[in-house]
Amino acid sequence: MNFIKRLLSSIILVPLILFIILKGSYVFNIFIIIIFTIMCFEWQRLNTGKFYSTIGFIFLFFSLMSIYILRNDLDNGDKLLILIISICIFTDIGGYVFGKIFKGPKLTKISPNKTIIGMVGSFLLPIISTFILQKYNVLISITNNSFSELLIFIFLISLVSQIGDLIISYFKRLSNVKDTGNIIPGHGGILDRVDGMVFVFPFTFICKNTFLFNF
Repeated sequence: MNFIKRLLSSIILVPLILFIILKGSYVFNIFIIIIFTIMCFEWQRLNTGKFYSTIGFIFLFFSLMSIYILRNDLDNGDKLLILIISICIFTDIGGYVFGKIFKGPKLTKISPNKTIIGMVGSFLLPIISTFILQKYNVLISITNNSFSELLIFIFLISLVSQIGDLIISYFKRLSNVKDTGNIIPGHGGILDRVDGMVFVFPFTFICKNTFLFNF
């Protein structure tokens, strides 16, 4: 039943988010402000303590500014956001599907549902899916980067997304809560859904400004 809820929520949310990213302008800006506000309430709900709460709010703001700059300051900002969000989505799907099918040893006590095989799927599926989609011009390649550089970029985005997921899971366990909220049926809160992306956006921003990759 929970899987059906997740699927239906995704069917509704994915086209909506794609439209907002492509639309840009004030529509996108208002959207990310709303998302940021909800995430701040959800982060506060975790009651992580004053120090961690403050650091978390600062980081969420940095993530907000990162996605704002990436979308509005690059000529292909909309396509770049779609690319990295797609990698994050395929990372989640790969971990979920591979973990459910092959099971195997647990990855960490922080997130008991995650398995080592699931982690492999989290790397494998976004790499395969991204290259397939790019072959048919559904997604953009990262401008002026070689095949090996693109492969490294996908791997790093997937890695950061998984680390972000584990970090939020750690704080949820500390607070003894399963989800940060219940705003999205089958997914929980906004922070539950974008936990990895919250870390990926600042990482991509840093990559852009340190010239690790040419966007």
